[in-house]
Amino acid sequence: MDSNETINSSEQEAGELSHSDKMIGVFSEPAKMFAHTSKFPPRNKDWVIPVVIFFIVIALIRIIAMTNKEVYFEAKKQGIERIEKMVESGTMTREQGDEAIEAIDQQMAFMQGPIGWVITIATTVIFGLIIFFIIVGIYYLFIKFLFKGEGTFASALVASGLTTYLNILQTIIGGILTMLLGKMIMDTSLASLMGSDKTTFTGWLLAKVDPISIWAYIILAIGFAKMFKSESTGKYYALVIGLWLIGGFIIFQLAQALPFLQVFLQ
Repeated sequence: MDSNETINSSEQEAGELSHSDKMIGVFSEPAKMFAHTSKFPPRNKDWVIPVVIFFIVIALIRIIAMTNKEVYFEAKKQGIERIEKMVESGTMTREQGDEAIEAIDQQMAFMQGPIGWVITIATTVIFGLIIFFIIVGIYYLFIKFLFKGEGTFASALVASGLTTYLNILQTIIGGILTMLLGKMIMDTSLASLMGSDKTTFTGWLLAKVDPISIWAYIILAIGFAKMFKSESTGKYYALVIGLWLIGGFIIFQLAQALPFLQVFLQ
C-alpha cells in the first residue's frame, strides 16, 4: 500500500465529520473540510439544514425590520418607486399603477400580522429553495460537462449548502445594520452601506464590493473543486466569480427593460 492509499484509509477510518464540524470547517479550514467530506456519499442534511435556516433568517429579519417605522416607510417608498418606473416604461397603465400603489399599504399591513408572518416565512423558504436549485443546477452543468468533474448533483448541493453558513452570517449582520440605520439592508456591500441605487450601473458595481459575498464565493469555488475531486481550484474560482459577475450583469440589464425585476437588485 502506497502513502496516498494509507492517508485515504486513515481518513476513512476516522469517520465522516459531523454537521457541526462541517459548519465550523467552512469558516476555519474549508479546503480540508470539503476534501474530507468528498470521501463520503453526500448527505442531504448538509445542504438542507443551512439552506432552510438561511431563508428562515431572511424572512425573520424582514418581519422584525418592518416593526421599525423608518424601515417600513423606506420599504413602502421603494415599492412605490418601482411601480412608478413600471408606469413610465409602459409596463403598467397609470390606472393600474395607482391601484398597485393603493394596495401597497393594505399588503404591508396584512404582512405584519401572524398570518402574514407565516406567509412571509413559507414563501421565502419555498421560492428561495427554487432559486437555490436553479443556481446550483447551472453550476453543476458547467462542472459536469465543461470540467468533467467527478461528482453528482448532490455533491454540488452540499458544496453550495455548507457555504450558505457564510450567507447566514452576512444576513444577520445586514439585519443588525437595518435596525441601526433605519433602512432595509440585506448584504454587506458598499452600495448598501452608502445607500447607492443598485438599479444604476454605479450602484450595481458598488453592490459587488462586498467582502462577505466575495469570501463566500471563494469558499464555494473551493467546495466545488474538492467535492468534484479536482486538483485545480483556479478554474473553479473563474467559474464561480465569472457566473456571479456575468449573471448579475445580465439581471441588471434585464431589470432596465423590465422594472419589476429590479426587486432582485435590492
